Amino acid sequence: MNLANVAVKRKRKFKVTTDSKHKLPVYPNLLNREFDVAGPDQAWVSDITYIWTHEGWLYLAVVLDLFNRQVVGWSMSNRMTRKLVIDALQMAVWRRHPVSGLIFH
Repeated sequence: MNLANVAVKRKRKFKVTTDSKHKLPVYPNLLNREFDVAGPDQAWVSDITYIWTHEGWLYLAVVLDLFNRQVVGWSMSNRMTRKLVIDALQMAVWRRHPVSGLIFH
């Protein structure tokens, strides 16, 4: 193969992680890409990623406070479900006890 300058093209498994065709409510974008806030617990953002471990792929949901980019809640699971994000948000609320008016993006 080296002499013929031929290489193997490996297929990568593609996993769809976004479903935009759903009937769930879609809320307005209150942040509008303004990620600088004046104080803590005014705006939190969340995202999901996946991490390879010795036990296989795990999904990690993280909630960050935009004021100082501090992790205020997180959750891990072997499945990407709405419970993953809800658990991360519940941890953040339990730890920080935010007042009314917090934006969760």
